[in-house]
Amino acid sequence: MAETRLWFDAVLYPHRSLGRRGFTIFMIVLGIVSFFMGLAFLLMGAWPVFGFFGLDVLALYWAFRLNYRAAEVVETIRLTDDELVVGRTQRRRQVGEWKFQPYWVRVEVDSPGPHENRLLLKSHGRTLAIGSFLTPEERIDLAAALRDALRRQRAGLASA
Repeated sequence: MAETRLWFDAVLYPHRSLGRRGFTIFMIVLGIVSFFMGLAFLLMGAWPVFGFFGLDVLALYWAFRLNYRAAEVVETIRLTDDELVVGRTQRRRQVGEWKFQPYWVRVEVDSPGPHENRLLLKSHGRTLAIGSFLTPEERIDLAAALRDALRRQRAGLASA
């Protein structure tokens, strides 16, 4: 049995500029600043404001937690001689796996503008958007790399 060659292998995950340690430091500093600002209002007699300063810190903490949860998405793209496989996991659980026949798949970037676009894989009436968490430039670069890998794979199989 002939060995299957790997033509393309990529793991995509969202970039988060603020790590866990930075988030902890940010929340501590924000909590301290908010506490002292609230204390100043409390001393001026505006005691209800003190509670609102705590609520905004809590709301910001909740928003960051949701953002970190959304960042747990990972997409894998593997191109072999036989198939193009896209896998998606979220929170360490397989959400989906899509398989395409490499000869027929088309890689498209729709509305390639400077601010927003989508990277699509199309084949036999099926469309799959990948890399939605990447920047528009990263999606364009990924599309170019995937097209190149598909071109090399098709040429390599034709010559074999």
